[in-house]
Amino acid sequence: MATYKKRGYKPKNKKEQEEIVEENSTTAEVFNTLDESASKTEEWVVGNQKYIIGVIAVAAVLVLGYLGYNKFIAAPTEKEAMNEMYTAKKYFDDAASGVAPDSLYTMALNGGEGKYGMVDIASEYSGTPAGNQANYYAGIAYLNLKDYQKAIEYLSDFSSDDIMLNAISKGAIGDAFVQLEQMNEGLEYYEKAFKANVNEFTTPLYLMKAARLALDLGENEKALDYLNRIKTEFPSSTEASKVDVFIGKAEASL
Repeated sequence: MATYKKRGYKPKNKKEQEEIVEENSTTAEVFNTLDESASKTEEWVVGNQKYIIGVIAVAAVLVLGYLGYNKFIAAPTEKEAMNEMYTAKKYFDDAASGVAPDSLYTMALNGGEGKYGMVDIASEYSGTPAGNQANYYAGIAYLNLKDYQKAIEYLSDFSSDDIMLNAISKGAIGDAFVQLEQMNEGLEYYEKAFKANVNEFTTPLYLMKAARLALDLGENEKALDYLNRIKTEFPSSTEASKVDVFIGKAEASL
């Protein structure tokens, strides 16, 4: 192992002199290698300047383009879409309150007062948050108007991180499939609905819908499992107040 030697140190014998010469030689080789590598790197940079500048320019254009898109296109488009949605949303809310629901749901879908309805907003502003919300409102409106195929179509295009809306949209698809007498698909979506998020409202609601449909399909063990979950996990829910009746029915069918 090499030892540290002070500046001006003189070798005591021939062996030490040879060691110093060897160390100096190795050090020189290292620096020469570094110099050669640096030279090659510099040569590569010089030889590929156009390419490097081009890559940097493309990256800059992409970043600026993204920022510009968000500021000058996406944000104004979203604001415009939300403005268009205001009237359609009012029709929808009034219909949901029970005020002339059929005609108001139709106006929520097709528009009025010179404003777009949910169908046009979903189409014209596809890919925006407003367009996504329009899919939800259109799907629920079609469900209430008993156009179950279109309800499934629009609700399937809706996605949300909201714990309630995510579950409700899947449960609504389940309702539409049941109305179309596609019971297996209905059960599948009720299961998706209660699995979407565990909470005191949607989870027992769709557990009960799934359990009752499973009973109708003869899947009694599955139904019993869902009913017992309501009883043990959600004892304060509305569904829990009537769960014993269905548990008895499921147990009798096993």
